[in-house]
Amino acid sequence: MQSVTAILQKIYRTLASVRTGIILLLVVVLFSAVGTVILQRPTSEPDVVERSYSPSTLLWLDRLGLTDIYHTWYFVTLLGLVSISIILVSIDRWPNTWKFYSKPYRVPAAGFRATLPQRAEIPVSDAAAGLSAAERAFYKMGLPVDREVEGDQVSLFSERNRISEFAVYFVHASLLFLLFGYILDLQVGYRGTLALNEGDTSNVITERIGNREVTRTLPFSVRCDSASVEDYLDKDGRDTGMPRKYWSKLVVVENGRDVRSKEIIVNDPLTYRGLRFYQSGMDQGSKVRSVDVEVTAPGATEAQKATLALGKEVSVGDATVSLKRFVPDYYQQDGEIYTKSETPNNPALLFVVKKAGAEYPVWVFASESRSARDAKSGFTLNLLRGSMATLTVLQVSYQPGQWLIFPGVLLMVTGLVMVLLMSHSRYWAIVVPDAKNNPVLWVGGATNRNRERFEQRFQEVVKAIRAEFLAAENNKTEVEVHEPAHV
Repeated sequence: MQSVTAILQKIYRTLASVRTGIILLLVVVLFSAVGTVILQRPTSEPDVVERSYSPSTLLWLDRLGLTDIYHTWYFVTLLGLVSISIILVSIDRWPNTWKFYSKPYRVPAAGFRATLPQRAEIPVSDAAAGLSAAERAFYKMGLPVDREVEGDQVSLFSERNRISEFAVYFVHASLLFLLFGYILDLQVGYRGTLALNEGDTSNVITERIGNREVTRTLPFSVRCDSASVEDYLDKDGRDTGMPRKYWSKLVVVENGRDVRSKEIIVNDPLTYRGLRFYQSGMDQGSKVRSVDVEVTAPGATEAQKATLALGKEVSVGDATVSLKRFVPDYYQQDGEIYTKSETPNNPALLFVVKKAGAEYPVWVFASESRSARDAKSGFTLNLLRGSMATLTVLQVSYQPGQWLIFPGVLLMVTGLVMVLLMSHSRYWAIVVPDAKNNPVLWVGGATNRNRERFEQRFQEVVKAIRAEFLAAENNKTEVEVHEPAHV
């Protein structure tokens, strides 16, 4: 049992060491540097990674987790050890820090006066005059001062920025918030891609984990009502072809109801239930927005122009024409039409003519012929032009740890301001006898950081005390000289 206790104490002392914490932080920085040099699969395209390294090198990089280092067990474990070390270092030093803060050393004893680096002695005529001069000098230098009485001894004590003793704890707390937030994002958070054609609704995103792509189902759906790119205009009001703004009108659909909508642009995402939908990219979609056709009825001498969208019907004489189906990259097999891909390389459009209660399908294969005639109905359809829907690419992220990052940054800024701009400075003044038993005003000072600047400040305080004492002595002499003689 004693050996176990000794081992635990040794582990505690090791992790509670500032040196251990610094070494662990340096190792984290080293692994982070490796992650910036080696391409990471979650953020790099797979073909780019495979072109950058030989097959054997890439095999070992994957095995060691170096292509996804921030999600490896050893990196997360390392972050956990850093967090534990910071906590134990803070706990180990807290009692002394709190004692130092709550019970400041206000009366300088003889032993303390002998060891203080910053000290000076000023000859004075008496204790009251010396203390009064020091008190006035402290106030003129902007230093608050208290009189301390211990027995028959009176001394002065002044201090500023005692709160700066906690600066290191602000920094430690900020590091813990940042580390916990990062660990939480690594363990619970995720990032994926959602591509939507205009009018599409989906709740499935694609997430890349290592060299694999997996799908994740969201607890709600997102619909894209419209999306577009706005270009810069020249002085004549014409498009320059240079993108100025990407935007998408998104609607959150939950339980069959539209619960939230927003037009997003780059760096202005839609946020709902902790998920953020960023505008990542835009491309030509795989769905047709509308087509312009000429419809010629049997026996008609002129064609009728119509604009059709999927599912929309247009009356032509005593019949109706609708666009029933759009196949972006078609091929035929066993008399059926299928698509090879979602890219409109070889589009086919299925129109339906309804007349006298009967339906007549008419296929138009745009890459072969832009017109088709149905022998049964006698209708001829001529495809004039088509407009494809826009495909908006959304970056979807769930990062619950971000709620810890923000207070962590605030604490870090506060801690650094306290470290760089604030120091706990203390001053003491007391009248004591010198070696010849003459009264001298002993002045001492101490600080917890910025010692060179404090040394200059201390000399200014001593100089101000000397000036105050000399001024008081001169005034006293002048009063005595001009005082009228008594008869």
